[in-house]
Amino acid sequence: MSAPARDVAPAKLNLALHVRGKLRDGRHAIETIFAFCTDGDRLSAEPAEAICLKVTGPFAAELGVSDSNLALKAARALAAQANVSRGASLTLEKRLPVASGIGGGSADAAATLRLLTSLWQIDPAHAQAVAPQLGSDVPACLLSLAARGEGAGDRLTLVDLSDVSGTPVLLVNPGVALSTSEVFAAWDGVDRGPLGDWREGRNDLQAPAIALVPEIEAVLGWLAAQPGATITRMSGSGATCFALFDSEKARDQAARDVPSEWWRLPTFLR
Repeated sequence: MSAPARDVAPAKLNLALHVRGKLRDGRHAIETIFAFCTDGDRLSAEPAEAICLKVTGPFAAELGVSDSNLALKAARALAAQANVSRGASLTLEKRLPVASGIGGGSADAAATLRLLTSLWQIDPAHAQAVAPQLGSDVPACLLSLAARGEGAGDRLTLVDLSDVSGTPVLLVNPGVALSTSEVFAAWDGVDRGPLGDWREGRNDLQAPAIALVPEIEAVLGWLAAQPGATITRMSGSGATCFALFDSEKARDQAARDVPSEWWRLPTFLR
């Protein structure tokens, strides 16, 4: 029997995220820069009679397996889209916190689409058609390349981030799950202007997220105070925050010093 096909569902970062208003369909209009890390959840897939999913890893208990699991939804949607009657046995090693603003579920769905496109030997266009149906971040996670997202974040344009590729980055989460819909609902509705250079940008969801989970402010303050930290922001709708560092040594020292009650992931930008 051949070895299972494997893929990484890399952690997604919003280097900047500007909320500009609302779209006709009720979703929020955003401008964001997506970047991806070298680490994340891990998935494997092998042939099976039916589509099934097993979840392992440090955050398996928080996620569980249900029909709402995005990896499972992605597999079923792709099978329907491509008219595939075969199954697949999926294993998701959940290494990223659930509901944490770094695209865990979206990245899992995207990795599932990539794996099953290969396993079932179908046209990648089927995965591209299914991705937007699964969530606004799934198209970006399917691409897993640096991109500017507009519309609801699903209208993508590739951007050149080669100048920061390989940059050491530290992700820190205070251990509190945060609902994306609740954070957007708490946004004050003020358009603070377009997104130009992401370095000069901001995350407009940071303030409403802090109002819901005040610990985020403590995480951001702690990260900003670390030697070697250059840019510190919250990712997505939170509660995970990140800091880019000027050296791997500085990043690693900060990772060692993270308060024990917070989750941390030292990694690199792809």
